[in-house]
Amino acid sequence: MEEKCPRCGYGTQRRRNPAPTVDIIIEYQDQGLVLIERANPPHGWALPGGFVDYGESLEAAAIREAREETGLTATLLGQFHTYSDPGRDPRQHTITTVYVAQGAGFLQAATDARRVAIFAPEQLPPVLAFDHRLILSEYLKVRTQWLTKLKKLS
Repeated sequence: MEEKCPRCGYGTQRRRNPAPTVDIIIEYQDQGLVLIERANPPHGWALPGGFVDYGESLEAAAIREAREETGLTATLLGQFHTYSDPGRDPRQHTITTVYVAQGAGFLQAATDARRVAIFAPEQLPPVLAFDHRLILSEYLKVRTQWLTKLKKLS
């Protein structure tokens, strides 16, 4: 759709772009992985995460979302992967960058989370929101490498 610049009148194209999001795989005190039960649709268990605010880096968004939804301070270990399937979020086309982090502090559900819990990797909930089952299955294939990285930082 073409629009005119209100200042100079130059014609420009308005674009519909996917929204950037972050998701965080949080390893919590050698106990397992932190998941939230979503308070808002789509319901189900999910990785903590959300939309990146304008002017915010992906890393800052990941740390903020981890704190807002779980109460934890997240120390990012690194970027895991980016997922961009247009159908990954039923609300709109999003592109998520997934981080792996170590969580510290008191676990407490907040903002968009109805509940927060720690799950052993072999006992994940049967229903996960978005494409989080795919993300976690791919992470679990290389989890040992990430845990080795985590132990080196400790």
